[in-house]
Amino acid sequence: MITPAQWQKSSFSGGGEGNDCVELGATPTTIHLRESDTPATALTTTPAPLAQLLQAIRTGTLTPRP
Repeated sequence: MITPAQWQKSSFSGGGEGNDCVELGATPTTIHLRESDTPATALTTTPAPLAQLLQAIRTGTLTPRP
């Protein structure tokens, strides 16, 4: 698996340099998410499912599947 060369810190994490933030990185086919205090562990997805998750969160329609 290709890992991102650059990671972007979430704007919701504040301006500090601490290790308590979510970071996002991208490769040509995937999006990677990680917690900065455990950078070896990352979630991977593709743009479409991530967009659907974010839309469901924004609209309040996120429901658990049975």
